[in-house]
Amino acid sequence: QVQLVESGGGLVQPGGSLRLSCAASGSRFSIAAMGWYRQAPGKQRELVAEVTSGGSTNYADSVKGRFTISRDNAKNTVILQMNSLKPEDTAIYYCNAVRMLIGVRTDYWGQGTQVTVSS
Repeated sequence: QVQLVESGGGLVQPGGSLRLSCAASGSRFSIAAMGWYRQAPGKQRELVAEVTSGGSTNYADSVKGRFTISRDNAKNTVILQMNSLKPEDTAIYYCNAVRMLIGVRTDYWGQGTQVTVSS
């Protein structure tokens, strides 16, 4: 099992910045990727950004150029730096870890942290 603990959400004005952090503990064997998803009220959960164990990154088009994801493999921590925040970024943000073992994918989730962008 993998446990994920998130921190760093909150309320920020449009144009502001927030930094989300996620620390993984437990069995960290074969963690292929870590990332962040978000879910706004009435919408489906969507990928925001992810980074593989090899360092490759993938971003949602809506956050490219504004958000940056980074990973510390030694500490099993993933950071999401969010700049130029917009009201439409308001959502619950969930940390995600993907384990690939013998071709089988298992997803692990954090408890979620609220991000609210409002004046």
